[in-house]
Amino acid sequence: MWGLGLFFSVQITFMFGLQGLLMFAVPNAIGLALFGWLTQIVAKRHPGGNESLALFFEKFAKPFRLIFYIYQIVALSLTVFALVKYLFVPLLGTMPGFDGKAVLALAVTMSVFLLLAVGCLFGEEFGIRKIKVGHALLGALLVICITSVLISLAPAGVGSGINGLGGEHGYTMNRFWGLAIPLVVGLLVGPWLDLQHWQRAIQIHREKTSIRLSYVFGGLIFFFLLLFHGYVAMWVMGNASGTFETATSQLDELVYGHSIIVQHFSEGFSGNSWIPAAYFGFLVICILTTLDSGYVSIKWFLEKNVEKSENMLISIVPKQIITSPIPTFVIVAVITLIAYFARFELEYFMVFFASFFVGYAALAIARCFVPNSQQSLPQIRMFSMACLCLVVFAFGYMVDQNVLMYIGSLLPLAYVVWLVTTTDLLRLVTEKADEVMNAASEIPAIKAIAKTEQPAPKSEVAAPEGGYDHNVAGHFEGKWFVYSMIATYQDTNSVGNVYFGMYPLYVGKTRELFFNAAMPDFDLKTTKFYILTRSFEHKFVRETREFDTITVKIKVKDANRKFCTLEHQIFGSEGQLLGKGQQSLLFVSSKDYGLLDIPPEVYSAFMKYM
Repeated sequence: MWGLGLFFSVQITFMFGLQGLLMFAVPNAIGLALFGWLTQIVAKRHPGGNESLALFFEKFAKPFRLIFYIYQIVALSLTVFALVKYLFVPLLGTMPGFDGKAVLALAVTMSVFLLLAVGCLFGEEFGIRKIKVGHALLGALLVICITSVLISLAPAGVGSGINGLGGEHGYTMNRFWGLAIPLVVGLLVGPWLDLQHWQRAIQIHREKTSIRLSYVFGGLIFFFLLLFHGYVAMWVMGNASGTFETATSQLDELVYGHSIIVQHFSEGFSGNSWIPAAYFGFLVICILTTLDSGYVSIKWFLEKNVEKSENMLISIVPKQIITSPIPTFVIVAVITLIAYFARFELEYFMVFFASFFVGYAALAIARCFVPNSQQSLPQIRMFSMACLCLVVFAFGYMVDQNVLMYIGSLLPLAYVVWLVTTTDLLRLVTEKADEVMNAASEIPAIKAIAKTEQPAPKSEVAAPEGGYDHNVAGHFEGKWFVYSMIATYQDTNSVGNVYFGMYPLYVGKTRELFFNAAMPDFDLKTTKFYILTRSFEHKFVRETREFDTITVKIKVKDANRKFCTLEHQIFGSEGQLLGKGQQSLLFVSSKDYGLLDIPPEVYSAFMKYM
C-alpha cells in the first residue's frame, strides 16, 4: 500500500464520500488484476520455461530504463511525503516542544531519513525470495490492527459521512468527473511501469505459481484495504465531534483533508489508547512494506543494468555505489523535503501518474502484445509528449477545467495508438517495397541498368581517395584507423566475388595493425594481459570482386569496466560501403586467463580514438 493509495483514499472520501472511494478503489484493484492476467499471457507466449518472463523483461525494459527509474523515485517520494505530512506532522503538532517552526522542520527531516533508513534495513534483510515471509508476518499484524479499529467503530455507522464533506468546501460533481477519467486511466495502466510489480511477477513465475491468480488475489486485498481506510474516514466525518483542521493550498485554492482520521485518533493517542496505536500501526506497516519492496526492486534493477552496460562512465564509478539503492533513497529524501517545505500536496505527485507516465505505460503494454511496436522507442517525442500532457493536466487541475484534464490523460493514449498504427503501416509498406524491388532486381534488363547507371551508396565515413598508394602499416584519419589491401584470386569464391569469410579476416588484420599503432610498446613476451574477442558481428551491404581495393576503417566505439567495443566499416574501390559491424573485446590475465578489468595502458591508448 503506497502513499497515494493510503492517503488519497481518505481525501477522495472526504471530497465525495462513498462514490468517490469506489471510483478510486475499483480501478486500483482492476489495474492490478489486469497486470497479473496479461503478464501471465506474456510469460506463456515466450520460450524459456520458468525464466521466460525474466528473459522477456530483459529485452522489453531496455528502452524504458530511465522511465522505470523515475517512476520508482516518484512513487517512493510520494509515499514518504504522505506519511510524514499526514501522520508525523499532525502528531508532532499535538506534542509539547514541537510548536516552533525550526524544531518542527528538524523533526520532519529526521522523520524522512528515519523512514528511509528503516526501509533500507528491511529491504537489505529480505530479498525477493524472502520478502513474502516478512510481509506475511507484517500482514498478520496488520489484520490485528484493522480488526481492532473496526471493532471500536462497530457500534456506530458512518452516518452522514457516506456523502463526504466536499460540498461544504466547494467540491462539486464537476470536479468529481474531472478526476474520474484521469484516475481510471492512470490506475489501469500504472502497474506496467512499476519495477516492484515486474520483479514480483518474474519471481512468481519462477516459483511456478500463477501470476494471474496471485494478482487477482492481491488486487482484492488492495481493494479491501482501500475500503477499510475510506470507511474509517466516513465514520470520522459522520461521528466525530468538533471541526477538522483542513489545509487550503495557495496554488490551487482547494481544500485538503488527508489527515482528518489522524487528527481524530491523535486525541485518543495522547491518552495512551490502544485503538489509535492500532490505526497508526496500520499506516506505518503499509508504508514500510512499500519502502522495503522499493529497495529490493531498485537494487535488482540497477544490478541488472550495470552488469550488462558497456558505458564507459559507469565503469569509472565503483560498482558498489552504482548498484546500491542508497543514492536513490537520498534522492527520494531530497525530493520529499523540498515538496514538504514547498507546501505541496499529495495530488501534485498524482499528476505524474495521471498524465506523464500514461503514454509510456500504454506503449509498454503495446510492446508486450503488438509485434510492430517493438521498433526503436522515439525517446525525444515520447518525453516531449509526456511533458506537454503533464503541463496541460496540471493547469486544468489548478483552474478546475475538466477538458484540459481529459486532454492531459487521454492524449498520451491517442498518441501511442497513432505511433503504433503508423509504425505498422510503415513496416508493411517497407516490407512490400523490399519484396517488389528484390523481385525486380532479378530481371536481366533492370540488373544491367542498375549495374551501369545506379550510383553507389555513400557512407558518412568516406573511403580514402586516390589509387593504390597507402601506408603498409595503416594510418589514422581522425579517430578512425584505416588500412587498405587488394583482393586477389585466393580471396574469391567460385563465382568470382570475394568470399564472405574474408571480410572478418580483413577486419582482424586491420585490428591487429590498429593495436600495433595505438600500443607500440606492447610486448607479447612480457605482457600481463591478453586481448580476446568476446563477440563479432558484421552486416554485409554490397559485394566486391578480384583486384578491387578493400579499405577497412576501425575505431573504438565504447568501453566499460570489463569490455571494449570496436566499430568497423569496409569500403570498395569506388568508396561504396561493403559492410559494417562491431566486435567486443575482453581482457584476461596472461598467467591464469582470469577475467580482468580493462588495463590502464589500454584505456590511455584507446581513449583518444573514441
